[in-house]
Amino acid sequence: MLVSYQWVKEYFPNLAVSAEELGERITRGGIEIEGVAYLDAEISNVVVGEVLTCEKHPNADTLNKCTVNVGESEPIQIICGAPNVAAAQKVIVARVGAKLPGGMKIKRAKLRGEVSEGMICSLQELGFEGKTIPKAVADGIFVLPNEVEVGADATALLGLDDAILDMAITPNRADALSMTGVAYEVGAIVDQKATFEAVPEVATQGEIADYIQVSVKDAETTPFYGMQVIKDVVVKESPLWLQTKLMKAGIRPHNNVVDITNYICLKYGQPLHAFDYDRIGSKEILVRLATNGEEIVTLDGETRTLREGHAVITNGTAPIAIAGVMGGETSEVIETTTTVALEGAIFASSCVGRASRELNIRTEASIRYDKGSDAWKVEKALQHGAALIAELAGGTLVGGLAAVDNREKTTNCIKTTLTRINRVLGTEMSNAEVAAIFTKLAFEATADGDSLAIIVPSRRWDITIEADIFEEVARIYGYDNIPSTLPNSVSAGHLTVEQAAKRTIRAYLEGAGLNQALTYSLTTEQAATRLALSAEKAVSLSMPMSEEHSHLRTSIVPQLLKAASYNVARKNNSVALYELGTVFYATEGDNLPLESEHLAGLITGNWHENDWQKQGKKVDFFLLKGIVEGVVAKIGLKDALEWKQAEKTDLHPGRTASIWLAGEEIGYLAQVHPSLADELDLKETYVFELDATRILAAPKETVVYHTIPRFPSMTRDIALLVNKEVSQAALENEIKTQAGKLLTNIQLFDIFEGEKLGADKKSMAYTLTFLDPERTLTDEEVTKANQAIVTALETKFDAVIR
Repeated sequence: MLVSYQWVKEYFPNLAVSAEELGERITRGGIEIEGVAYLDAEISNVVVGEVLTCEKHPNADTLNKCTVNVGESEPIQIICGAPNVAAAQKVIVARVGAKLPGGMKIKRAKLRGEVSEGMICSLQELGFEGKTIPKAVADGIFVLPNEVEVGADATALLGLDDAILDMAITPNRADALSMTGVAYEVGAIVDQKATFEAVPEVATQGEIADYIQVSVKDAETTPFYGMQVIKDVVVKESPLWLQTKLMKAGIRPHNNVVDITNYICLKYGQPLHAFDYDRIGSKEILVRLATNGEEIVTLDGETRTLREGHAVITNGTAPIAIAGVMGGETSEVIETTTTVALEGAIFASSCVGRASRELNIRTEASIRYDKGSDAWKVEKALQHGAALIAELAGGTLVGGLAAVDNREKTTNCIKTTLTRINRVLGTEMSNAEVAAIFTKLAFEATADGDSLAIIVPSRRWDITIEADIFEEVARIYGYDNIPSTLPNSVSAGHLTVEQAAKRTIRAYLEGAGLNQALTYSLTTEQAATRLALSAEKAVSLSMPMSEEHSHLRTSIVPQLLKAASYNVARKNNSVALYELGTVFYATEGDNLPLESEHLAGLITGNWHENDWQKQGKKVDFFLLKGIVEGVVAKIGLKDALEWKQAEKTDLHPGRTASIWLAGEEIGYLAQVHPSLADELDLKETYVFELDATRILAAPKETVVYHTIPRFPSMTRDIALLVNKEVSQAALENEIKTQAGKLLTNIQLFDIFEGEKLGADKKSMAYTLTFLDPERTLTDEEVTKANQAIVTALETKFDAVIR
């Protein structure tokens, strides 16, 4: 929020601290001031002038030759290119020698043969942003009111002798989205009581019941809805003080009626909306929820399609505004408006926030309703707004207020003790010091010995629990004044079993040569379910940033492939990546998606480059399989996994394995299908993905350390001729089953296929290691175990021993 230092001083006439110092103290009090900008820092010698004559430049079609009175004995001549300059106007003049924002210096010059002794300024040239300038003068100079004095300092007249504090408001301090909220905050910080102006007294005529009736269909979405009527208004340009206040706050002036609603919104943090009473179409205002597909044309000229859950203001039938977000074009206040129906309401923040996000409309009103507002200042804000419209638009206020009030008056009383405040903050404050802090905050506090009862005003709806009270005391007492103390007892922190396992996984994979990748959880609709472990439905976003980020992923692998493709396109041809991240599955209805943690990896290109020490090695299936086996072994799961040949879409049909744990498929390892690899401009690429949630939750094998055996081991080599479809895993499991506990290791050291063996045959050779840690094995025992293995393999797999 942009806060005017001069506006703050209206609440504190005796404020002695500078804008810079005030910003520093507000920041130390808990609300960050991102910067302080002095508006007149680069402006000098700018005065009010009066255009006496204006005629076309004799040598230029787009320039005007003006004679301007600047309050001296003789007028000066200025060449001006503004299309709206004319005689008898009061304008802003930068004299010769003047300085303007951006380092511009005004010098005497000749333009197409005519002398120019200054410049008639637009608001942009004085530092105002284009988006805050009235549309009528956006392309020309700013015309001042006739009553201003010629020769006066234009800097002060436009409110540029000011500093703007850029206040970063956090969601819990939405009370500071108003000047009254800022005034309370400043008052607490500088220990001064703010002076608040009273609502002007305005004579009334007639009764509101003759003009309008209001009703609310859904009390939960609209705790309060009120409306006042001002008749006989004249819609015109706002007075200069009001326009400058809005522009300095970053709001564009429109007309006196609309500007007053924006001014009240800034002042009280309470949005108001003005309707053209005669264009509403009825004397009935009904607040209800929209029907799905209902349409309204909003003030920006856009046709909005509403959904169920959006609250709308209607004339009994048709919507004329989206509650708390934006008004409708059909009831907009225009130049011919003579009667204004002024709305002041409290709408549920959840309802307004949802409509604002789903309709992609963000306004000053929706920001304040979304963050929350004081439900008990709406009447004062509405009365003040109506009185100002009557005053500045020359109208007459109709007596009474048409309102529906569903609010429940409650007292927010929080109890604590002085002892607890001091213990939590580490201070030694007295009752008097704490009482003084609550007085600064304008909280009502009652002390009974050590006990304190604090009644929190409705403007601070963020304070709900005892800890909030401690925070308020701490920040007003001063964080710098709180002594540094150590806790009474310190216990060493530790990782959970799951956290430690994740660190082990990352350390192993990085040690194996893979780099950690962090990819987007959002992806395209096509990629969202590609290469997923299970055929679950993807979660689609209702308001995606783009089509490229419209769905939540169900697999990490597509994003790793995209990252690999990006690297290869930039000549980084050897890529090894892994990611431990979350995937999402859709659930029924409006329930939150199901989240599951997955571990995925990718390798492509060369694993070892060819150099003088070693021969180059390309990545392959078994390299990645070894890495996966290594990482699961590291966390105690190697022997628990089962590998099965599989076929999956987008994966190589002959080089794909599914991974099983306790009878459930938990992942896969495969070569990416060549057609998909070509699509991504990748060479031979291998990937894996595991359900890390199941792996981390599975029971682990306990690491047991043994002494080095004193007795020697014995080995036997065995070569088998088997059919090609027989898997290595099946052979290894059978060998383990038959060998018994004496077998300590199986090593496959050769696989051979060739014409001599037959087209459907392969030879596999193993080294079997036998050991008994308690004694020396005999040759007969090993031979017997080896023979049992041979017999079983011949029987079960039709193996031929070579």
